[in-house]
Amino acid sequence: MIPYPGPGWLVVFAGLAILATEFAFAQKLLTYARGKYDKWVEWLKRQHLAVRFLVLAFTGLVVVMTIWLLNGFGVLRLIVEAVFDFGVDWEWVDSPLF
Repeated sequence: MIPYPGPGWLVVFAGLAILATEFAFAQKLLTYARGKYDKWVEWLKRQHLAVRFLVLAFTGLVVVMTIWLLNGFGVLRLIVEAVFDFGVDWEWVDSPLF
């Protein structure tokens, strides 16, 4: 989930917060990560709308590529072909890794 903007970083920060209740290194790391995250958000807010759009597009590209590499679209293709049987060759959506 790390490449994904919402759930991936939520898991990282939640895990660090839990570890920070017991370990000093985790508290320091959590403070550091929060600071970097806040700086990133402030920098992004100051940018032109085109830059924000490019960041959003790049994030979307990362999400689509990870789904493709993990064969998410290939599984979807199998489900659609089993239900609708379009007879269309969709093998290009299959991951090169599987």
